[in-house]
Amino acid sequence: MMKVFLLVVSVLSRASALMVTMSSSSPATTKLQGRRQMMEQAAGVLGAALIAPKPAFADGAVSPATVQRARGIYGGRIAALKSAVDKGDFAAVADEYNAFVLFNSGAYALTKKDAKAASVAATKEIFAAIDS
Repeated sequence: MMKVFLLVVSVLSRASALMVTMSSSSPATTKLQGRRQMMEQAAGVLGAALIAPKPAFADGAVSPATVQRARGIYGGRIAALKSAVDKGDFAAVADEYNAFVLFNSGAYALTKKDAKAASVAATKEIFAAIDS
């Protein structure tokens, strides 16, 4: 919507600037050339507005598909740590801290806040135990 408004303002400002320059000269050929020039500029502005790259809409949309994706990607990384935990390799768990954080934020995006809070609390307990 904002682009359309800016386009209209740009075209009108160019048209008014051309009208001012056209009023100083009175021959019909100059007016015809002025109109042609105004239309060329308006077409150029319109073309640039339509061809210009569109802004990305990174709105953080949450859908069941994004929740399943988070569970699949980050849940898989967390589940793969079972063998490291069985061996007592807690450094491997510490290296996957970001997987825990991203799992908590993505996998519980559509659930109630208390489920996410419980998962975050469990993650904090795990890493507090690793740090001690």
